[in-house]
Amino acid sequence: VQLQASGGGLVQPGGSLRLSCEVSVFAFDYYAIGWSRQAPGKARERVSCISSSDDTDYADSVKGRFTISRDNAENTLYLQMNSLKSEDTAVYYCGKGYYGVVGGMDYWGKGTLVTVSS
Repeated sequence: VQLQASGGGLVQPGGSLRLSCEVSVFAFDYYAIGWSRQAPGKARERVSCISSSDDTDYADSVKGRFTISRDNAENTLYLQMNSLKSEDTAVYYCGKGYYGVVGGMDYWGKGTLVTVSS
């Protein structure tokens, strides 16, 4: 299993970014997949997850601003991030779930850095 996140960068507060994660795994559409992040000096936190049936969940801190989606034909996961805040600055990681429902992750890719600053 391999996961490769991309799309991070520097953005001003209030701006938007779209992260992508290409996942190399057999039967991609069977698994839940999701995002977590780790800010400097802080613990890693779960951001969002999408199940094999497109059920989604979000951390309270990003609800209404971030949207998770998946393209099963392309084995790709996305995270659309709008109205970004300085506290969204972190390394973002994509992960593959153990099963199809939202839950724990068993594989993680290398992260992509998002910096929100003026």
